[in-house]
Order: sequence, then C-alpha cells, then structure tokens
Amino acid sequence: MRRASGILLSKMGLANPEAAHRDRPSAEENVPNRFELFLLGDGEKKVTEETDTRIPSTSVFTFNKEDHTLGNMLRARLLQSPHVLFSGYKVPHPLFSTFYLRIQTDGTMDPRQALVQACKDLVTDLGLLSREFTKEWELRKMVGESMDGGLNGA
Repeated sequence: MRRASGILLSKMGLANPEAAHRDRPSAEENVPNRFELFLLGDGEKKVTEETDTRIPSTSVFTFNKEDHTLGNMLRARLLQSPHVLFSGYKVPHPLFSTFYLRIQTDGTMDPRQALVQACKDLVTDLGLLSREFTKEWELRKMVGESMDGGLNGA
C-alpha cells in the first residue's frame, strides 16, 4: 500500500509529501491583516438597516468592521429599554469582523430610535466609567507616592 501511494503521489507531482506540506499556506497566512478588521473600504457603510417584514417593528442592522465587543454591549443596553421586546446579535464568521443585530420594539419607538438611544446611553456610561477609573487611578498613585516617601525617608 505504501508503494502504491508513493506511485500515486509521484504521478501527481508530489513525490515528497513533506515538501507538499511545506508548500501549503500556514494558518497565519489565512488570517486577514489586523488593520483590515476595522478600516472601512471605499463605499462601505459602517451600519446598514434592513426592515424585517415578517415581524412588526423589527429591523436587522449590519455592523461592518465590528465584533462581539460592540455587539454584546448594544444587545445588553437595548434589553434595558422598556420599549425593546427583543435584541440579539450574531457574528456570521469569526474571520469577518461583521455582526447582525436584530431589534424588535413594542411599536411606540422604532428600532432605529432604540438603537440610537442605546448608543447615547452607552457613551454616557463609558464616560462615567472613564472618569471614575481615572479618579481612582490618581488616588492610588497619590497613596502610593505618600507611602513610598515615608519608607524612603526612614
């Protein structure tokens, strides 16, 4: 059997299977460049909306050059709204930085308004987080400097 497979490989021009293995692209070569994951191409939109005609007050938003980080934050923030009945996202493939966000509202607010409000709320929340973190960081630095000064002076 080994001889038969060797003959088959030589007929295919692959007399040395190890050499054929070296000629294959590696997994790293298959992955897109990091900058391609967040830079939009010419004519490419960041977000597009498609209204779902099967379910009332429902839209599917496609986010280009984004991933789970934004998708999960938006989903969670949308679910805090009393007007949002459903919010979920999916990433179609791990190598492509795109996700789909489906939003269904109760009809008093359309899905686009709910998404815009959730984005505004997230910006406010992240600003608060940044200010609180910076304040705590500066306090820790001051406490650390005062403790170092006391130890070095002794």
